[in-house]
Amino acid sequence: MTQEVEKHKKLKSQYKKLVAEKVLFLITIAILTVILSIYAISSGSSDLSFSDVLKAFLGKSDERTALIVFDIRLVRIIAAILAGIGLAIGGAAIQSLFHNPLASPFTLGISQGAAFGAAIGIIVLGGGVASSAASDSVTILHPSLVVACAFSGSMLSTVIVLALAQVKRFSPEAVVLSGVALSSLFSAATTIIQYFASDVKIAALVFWTFGDIGRATWNDVKIMAVLVILGWLYFLANSWNYNAIASGEDVAKSLGVNVERTRFFGILVSSFITSVIVSFLGIIGFICLVAPHIARRFIGNDQRFLTMASGLVGAFLLLLSDTVARLIIQPVVLPVGAVTSFLGAPLFMYLLIRGKKV
Repeated sequence: MTQEVEKHKKLKSQYKKLVAEKVLFLITIAILTVILSIYAISSGSSDLSFSDVLKAFLGKSDERTALIVFDIRLVRIIAAILAGIGLAIGGAAIQSLFHNPLASPFTLGISQGAAFGAAIGIIVLGGGVASSAASDSVTILHPSLVVACAFSGSMLSTVIVLALAQVKRFSPEAVVLSGVALSSLFSAATTIIQYFASDVKIAALVFWTFGDIGRATWNDVKIMAVLVILGWLYFLANSWNYNAIASGEDVAKSLGVNVERTRFFGILVSSFITSVIVSFLGIIGFICLVAPHIARRFIGNDQRFLTMASGLVGAFLLLLSDTVARLIIQPVVLPVGAVTSFLGAPLFMYLLIRGKKV
């Protein structure tokens, strides 16, 4: 009896130590994100100092400084954090539900569906694309139309995948393959639309697909904030169900988990959040794939902590990528989607080469 008590105390002590390590990782990433945010809001081509930024927050700065701080830099930082969280928690959920480390909302055809929708909005419906003879730039005068079309295209892909999964009772592998097939279909349709478009409209579409945090407005941020917070809470509330599914569908069903319903709504929520982010900011790759893997290395597969950790890692990675995109060859701002791929792909390869289970 005494040995059992001692063993129980030892296991309890080990569990508390493990939880403390996970909480420490969460706090560390959160602090790093705050530090990076302070650096990002103080850095840029306008050369504002930290004291200038502080004066703006205290309402003691001039109008130009306040405009740069609040309407250019702060909105960009918050948008990057929210988008990083949304993409990462969606990726973590999809990987868990499909038992597939390479799965993400983008494998369901969301990115190509959004590009197809944007092509419809910009090229077919006009989209308000204008060009200036004195400049090589293009301007989309009615971005709300493009956002609506991109969102419709990405959700169309999601609806088709979910409908096939429900009607045909697809396995997780078949769902992923159907998403890959839809991606090819949407990509082909987008190419055909581009073939008949003018140079200016093609340039506008290509620019949209690059992904740009700077196009976010405060209204976009408000919408993303509501959806990301609700989605985060949803995934946290279902963390035990996801843990059960990760142990095997038979085990989950024996514990009373409705696997099909849990997977359906998990896909729907993650796809909806990703679709909104992509429609506002364009295609931003690798965050939803890499962030959960980084978090899993430090946290493990417990969804109670993995969901939180993935969101924080995603926020840090996307904010870091956007900061690099803004500062590396300023005043030129690189496409953040390209930077995330440059940072994410080598990191992902490193995880694979290390031979750790991802």
